[in-house]
Order: sequence, then C-alpha cells, then structure tokens
Amino acid sequence: MILAGTDTSAATLEWAMSNLLNHPNVLKKAKTEIDEKIGLDRLIEEQDIVKLPYLQSIVSEKIAWWQGMMSHVTQSYWWEEPEKFKPERFEKEGEDKKLMSFGIGRRACPGLGLAQRLVTLALGSLVQCFEWERAGEEYVDMRETEKGITMRRATSLEVMCRARPIVDKILDASNSCS
Repeated sequence: MILAGTDTSAATLEWAMSNLLNHPNVLKKAKTEIDEKIGLDRLIEEQDIVKLPYLQSIVSEKIAWWQGMMSHVTQSYWWEEPEKFKPERFEKEGEDKKLMSFGIGRRACPGLGLAQRLVTLALGSLVQCFEWERAGEEYVDMRETEKGITMRRATSLEVMCRARPIVDKILDASNSCS
C-alpha cells in the first residue's frame, strides 16, 4: 500500500507541475492564494489546506484528469471541456463530489485521505518555495507512456526553478535555532 501510494502520489505531482507550467496563470493564482492566506514567514502546513480552495481545486482537477485517462472514458457528461486543464471548474460547490477516482464503498482506496492531503501539501510547498519556469519556450510535453502500473509521462519533466525569499527566511530561522 505504501509503495503504491508513493508511486501514484509522485506521478500525480509530476503531472500537476506539468500542467501548472503549461498554464502560468493558474500557477500565479495558486502562488497568490498561498502568499495571501499563509504569508511569507512560514511554510504551508497540513491544517492550512482548508484555507486554500484554489490549490485544492488544482488537485481535484488533476485527479479528474487522471480518472479520465486511467479509465479511458470521456468525462464530457460531467464537465465542459474535460480535456482542458481548468481548476476553476471545482470552485463551484459540490463539483468535487463528482470525483470517484479512488473508488467508493468497500472498494474505495484506503489511502484516499492521505493521498489528497499529501499531494496538496507537497504541491503547495513547491509553489510556495520556488519560482517555476519551463526549460524552454515550448510547452511541456503532456504525452503519457503505457509502461508501468501508473500513468507516467513519456518524457521526463525538465524545468527551471529558483528559491523564493521564504526559503531563505525558513533556512535562517532553522539555523538560528540550532
């Protein structure tokens, strides 16, 4: 269970970052939400997730996309433009209830809650701590490979990042405590 959860969470984060890099307006909106709700003096924590509805919408959108790709079934009867990355669709109350990517009832994934919290917290930390850019002018390749248990990217994700000022503050604070 831990191995499967680690692999799928890592793959989900990689796909989410790929989408954010191809949609810089979404990345900017997520960064602004984190900066305004959490601030620039401390790292995002698990209890902060409830204060970050747009970040949660990004994760829900990624899960919805993953659900459609894994089942190879269109979601057109659920959402408009299901092939597009649009976290805003989950800002409408109740839309996240349409997701059943981890199963329901007795067949539900036992790691559902942990996976959603872990991915949201990890993605939020990446957005909060780093400035992200595509390695080149062209969009990140979103093709997937058929190899393996989880849906992997056909090409490795290569990006450029630099630490945001919060990283220096956090590191300075941790050095002064030791």
